[in-house]
Amino acid sequence: MHDFSCANPDDMNYDVLAQKARYFKQEQEGVSIMCKLLEDMRNEAALNSAKETAKRMIQKGKMPLEEIADYVPALSLDELKQLEAEVMQMA
Repeated sequence: MHDFSCANPDDMNYDVLAQKARYFKQEQEGVSIMCKLLEDMRNEAALNSAKETAKRMIQKGKMPLEEIADYVPALSLDELKQLEAEVMQMA
């Protein structure tokens, strides 16, 4: 458990874990990989949040999809139509 709380790979007890941590924290290629993964995770979370917001708006039924698209620009009108179909199936 000690190694998982270490910020510095040089303080780790297990060499294999320290080598991997050093790669992802200190070597340019590893840092680039981690940055890309974190960016992908952030984008996926933002898209999921946009979908949930749009679903709630669709469920309320007070706004046309074109107007929802103005409030949720991360989703296209086609994506909103798909979400609407999903919401209607669940109802």
